Amino acid sequence: MDEKKLEIIERASFVYMKYGVKSVTMDDLARELGTSKKTIYKYFKDKQELIHEIISIKVEMDSSVCGNCIQKSENAIDELIKISQLVIEQFRNVNPTVFFDLRKYHPDAWSKIEEHKWKFVRTIIYENVERGMRENIYRNDLNPDIIANLYVSTTDNVMNGEIFPWPAYKFQEVFFEMIQLYINGMSNDKGKAYLKKRLNQNNDTN
Repeated sequence: MDEKKLEIIERASFVYMKYGVKSVTMDDLARELGTSKKTIYKYFKDKQELIHEIISIKVEMDSSVCGNCIQKSENAIDELIKISQLVIEQFRNVNPTVFFDLRKYHPDAWSKIEEHKWKFVRTIIYENVERGMRENIYRNDLNPDIIANLYVSTTDNVMNGEIFPWPAYKFQEVFFEMIQLYINGMSNDKGKAYLKKRLNQNNDTN
């Protein structure tokens, strides 16, 4: 990809995530980036195409980074904690209106997010449940299919801002509570002991 085009995508992504999508016009964006609209339109025919490119790259990066987390994780619980830390870092400073704006005004980009969640993310959770059972740290009576569906749908509720409106609820706090709830519910005694140790390690390094 052209270096300038990639730079615009990366910097525009930061602007949209901070201020929301609908509220930022192309004039606003050009001003924030310190460039001209002509330069932006050289690479993107309109805002719709720019948003779609941003989401496409974010989805690719998320897949790559999550795959790396899984490879480097000690076990299934460590894997979920690492992935949750990654998600929290990615969405820590995201304006909650972004998700509403994408769903309402950029359906093509939103469809890409939905596909990513219900294929890639769901598969990761499904395989995590199977891994945890193989490693004898999860209960052996779990249904990976149901848990994977529950995880994705619950994450949707955490992110849409309706049940946990910002700023009364901070995304990182709600999401990490959700992850701990899932891990505790899935873990056997051995898994719960590991989770306690792992969270203590986190606290010691913070």
